[in-house]
Amino acid sequence: MSEKVVLRRSQEEVLKYRTGLMGVAAVPGSGKTFTLSHLAVKLIMSTALESDQEILVVTFSNSAADNFSTRIGNRLRENGLMEGFCYRVRTLHGLANDIIHERPELVGLPSEFGIIDEAESNEILKDLVSQVMETNRDFLMELLDEDLSEKKRTEIFRTKLPDLLTKLAIQFIKTVKDRRIDLDGFEDWLETSAMPEILRICLTIYRGYQAALSYRGAIDFDDLILYAHQCLTLDPQLTEQLRHRWPIILEDEAQDSSKLQQAILELLVGDNGNWVRVGDPNQAIYESFTTADPNLLKSFVSREDVLSADLPVSGRSSRKIIMLANHLIDWVRSDHPVFAVRDALSEPFIEPTPPGDPQKNPPDSESQVELITQAMTADQELVYLAGSLRNWLAENPDSTVAVLSFINNRASIIMEYLKQKQIPVSDALMKVPGETRNSAGAIALLMRSVLDPTRPDYLAKSFEVFHRNLADSPDSADLVSATAKMIRSISHTENYLYPLEANWKEAFAEFEPSDLQFELLGSFRKVFTRWNQASILPIDQLMLVIGQDLALESSEIAILHKLVVFVNSLSKNNPTWTRLDIRKQLIEIANNKRGFLNFGQNEDGFNPDHYRGKVIVATTHKSKGLEWDKVYLTSANNYDFPGGEPGDSYTSEKYFIKNSRNLEAELLYDLEAWQTEKNGGIMLRQYDKQSAREDVVRDRLRLFYVGLTRAKKSLTITWNTGSYGRQKACLALNELAEFQKSGGFID
Repeated sequence: MSEKVVLRRSQEEVLKYRTGLMGVAAVPGSGKTFTLSHLAVKLIMSTALESDQEILVVTFSNSAADNFSTRIGNRLRENGLMEGFCYRVRTLHGLANDIIHERPELVGLPSEFGIIDEAESNEILKDLVSQVMETNRDFLMELLDEDLSEKKRTEIFRTKLPDLLTKLAIQFIKTVKDRRIDLDGFEDWLETSAMPEILRICLTIYRGYQAALSYRGAIDFDDLILYAHQCLTLDPQLTEQLRHRWPIILEDEAQDSSKLQQAILELLVGDNGNWVRVGDPNQAIYESFTTADPNLLKSFVSREDVLSADLPVSGRSSRKIIMLANHLIDWVRSDHPVFAVRDALSEPFIEPTPPGDPQKNPPDSESQVELITQAMTADQELVYLAGSLRNWLAENPDSTVAVLSFINNRASIIMEYLKQKQIPVSDALMKVPGETRNSAGAIALLMRSVLDPTRPDYLAKSFEVFHRNLADSPDSADLVSATAKMIRSISHTENYLYPLEANWKEAFAEFEPSDLQFELLGSFRKVFTRWNQASILPIDQLMLVIGQDLALESSEIAILHKLVVFVNSLSKNNPTWTRLDIRKQLIEIANNKRGFLNFGQNEDGFNPDHYRGKVIVATTHKSKGLEWDKVYLTSANNYDFPGGEPGDSYTSEKYFIKNSRNLEAELLYDLEAWQTEKNGGIMLRQYDKQSAREDVVRDRLRLFYVGLTRAKKSLTITWNTGSYGRQKACLALNELAEFQKSGGFID
């Protein structure tokens, strides 16, 4: 039997669940994964499941799904039961995939359909955006602010407008699919819209995008959710079959669900089903770039037929940091100057652990809260961060530490500056971790010369990559570099690789290589000719052949195999692509210009403890679900975290668009108006700019809350005046600083 697990009273209340509907509001660090996995085990052991039934656990990310599977399996094994039976753990997209594969023909899909990742989707959109920009140049130029010079307008058209139009198209596509918007008759309705041309352009992109998917025999992630819902609504028998298979559904991270994702689970649960939803509405931070809606969980928990419970106790942070987070909730709910956003954060407040709890809060004697209200330029903030980090690491060399930024570009700037100052830093939570980029880049470079072995410069670079394990020794690195220079200088590579009669060494006679250099050249030649002969294989198999001859660490081997799976998927989804097209995608990964499905440390279970003594730099969005001893929340100004005050800036209101229009919000408003009127309703034909701004304020308040609750022992919040020196400290920072100054940490 397993050891007795010590449960908190609030966790015990959740584990009393047996049937029906339950909604659980959890605070950061309250152990919701622990609680939900124990509930799953308890239900598996106590429910009279039939042989074809399972407890279904649904969560948001692959890493969370892996975590649940491990926890449930271990707990069952401790109780003498076999793991892997009577339960299924899936992400929402994984569940949707399972549903579609039950009856793919219902939605016109073959039994083996492809799924393109976000990067492939963006490649399709990039081409389509380029086309519509050419055909709609005059209209798009008219959107730009007339006060800008012609030269500046032309530059913006070339550099910034494609990204904005791509973002608009993505929101159009996601919204149409998530809200199941019927576009029949949409073009006629556009004549009465306030922005018909923008909507018409997005409609053109949407149609081109769907045609591109159809040509590839593939669907995207939004289609997965849409088609799964359609399968359930088109085949009531399938729905009943799945309701029987999954009589109890446990949902984690419910605050991140969209309307359509929730609708799928509602269909699976039915009128008399069993459903537990756990989440933290205060950590709903994906609303601005997905179709997630944090109000869905709030509404569910408040229903009369739903048993509500809280998980308010957390051992993650010190009491000082807990008081800071709780004051932020209280201030937003009671005193935020913009009344409309007072619903951004909600109870429960965070409670520290009681005496005897196995997870004690870090003691206040080790806790430090620094709220820097002094104005700093963007460069001065970098200098401050570097100095503070150097001191922190000197005093806490074995600690975990993170620097968080709202904007990805700012995170990259911080990363490079810290590297220049020789502060140990890791990019493991950036778009693609450095180790992955290096591996992708190495494979891309080697493939370049294998596919074109006549180029001495390509071959020389491959020689250096092949011997990169010698780079740690200066003498060996110099030897490799000098030998590569010889390869680069030969006129005909075939005299080295495939001599007809003469000895291959004669190709280098004029350079007089040493015996050790000849040894390096000979070993590389032997391997390279094998690669060249294997070039007739499919490209994913060629990558494996190349990888077998490289000196790789275990982590690099894992990366190689994931790259191979990725390339295989690319080849299937893009049958017209050449090997050079595939290689281009590897280069994009190496240059951090694209990520890919299930890749990156965060999805593979990032663990801050593996980076003790190093600084993790990441966006605040990427930090969700993680914790560090020390956290720096940076750039806390009224641009990154607008509070709704006059003079605040909003990233969605582009300075280069005439009247600083928020085109994205206008587009979404008109789509809602179309759907409402098509369904017989009435909606005002006037977009409310203030309402869109309030949505941003709510989102940033939650993001600020997430950032500060990542800290266990020490928290520092800084701000800068922005690129033009116009920004101010955000409202939330000023309020917390005043709270600290007035003795708010005194019990």
